Amino acid sequence: MARLPVGELRARLVLEGPVETPDRAGGVTRSWTPLASVWGDVATLNAQQRLEADQIGQTVTHRLTLRWRAGLSTKQRLRRGSQIFLIRGVQDPDDRRRRLVCNCEEIKP
Repeated sequence: MARLPVGELRARLVLEGPVETPDRAGGVTRSWTPLASVWGDVATLNAQQRLEADQIGQTVTHRLTLRWRAGLSTKQRLRRGSQIFLIRGVQDPDDRRRRLVCNCEEIKP
């Protein structure tokens, strides 16, 4: 199986998984725990302004490319420093288990 060139994946990312803790009101509080540290490529795809509750916000989408790994899902997220990327979709573009392409939405912490 061919490997991806080392220089192609320059961004250090942290894969995080949700941890839900019951609160005393019958709901849950979600926090995030690091699952793995991975190398990837981050490419910005689109940035759009939106109006919510009389405030202007921005939605920024990215394509993150990682080495293939089992178990990556849309229930997880990726972090690069203070940037948080919600995983909206995951695909193995050539079905060869060499890499994964994640379509992500950046959120502001």
